[in-house]
Amino acid sequence: MMETSFWLIRHALVEENARAFLYGVMDVPLCESTLLEQAPMYRSLATRLPRPADWLVTPLSRTRRTAETIFAHGYPRTELGVEPGLTEQSLGEWQGLPHAELPPKLLRPAHAFWPLAGHEKPPGGESMSEVITRVGAAMERLAETHAGRNVVIVSHGGAIRGAIAHALRIGPDNALHMSIQNLSLSRLQKSPDGWRVQCVNEVPGY
Repeated sequence: MMETSFWLIRHALVEENARAFLYGVMDVPLCESTLLEQAPMYRSLATRLPRPADWLVTPLSRTRRTAETIFAHGYPRTELGVEPGLTEQSLGEWQGLPHAELPPKLLRPAHAFWPLAGHEKPPGGESMSEVITRVGAAMERLAETHAGRNVVIVSHGGAIRGAIAHALRIGPDNALHMSIQNLSLSRLQKSPDGWRVQCVNEVPGY
């Protein structure tokens, strides 16, 4: 199998009201003022990303809107495929809850950097451990179907952590220690020798 290079971008910041609650796989809009303020970051990404490349987004509109904004700032417009396997962690019945209402519902102490521990599964949702399994399977499949290509994927913080955890073969609690900021770039490469992590959470400059 030829080398396949993945360029993983976390979607832009969501609007302020959505940030007040756990939104998981809810289809919340982006913050319009931040889209304007961060124009230099979009221009930086448009220059940094490989050409040509296959582009994928998730079924949630915030990833497509982010990709479209990168195109608007200089990257040649490209057809966007949709990859459900790289969507955000589902928080099930806890989606829509204000952050302050979550602690009494936890089954164990929360992770230092995430409201849930790595193996904790919200009612009707999925654990970070399950996210790693789901995302890992999708990444293996994409490495075959896009073999030898550059693949740009606009995804979500949880899914990108899951992809990196799959590449490094680390557990969910360790994965949650990784910071994945909005609009940051993380790069993975799949070769016949296995997975290689080239960078994590690279933030485009101004």
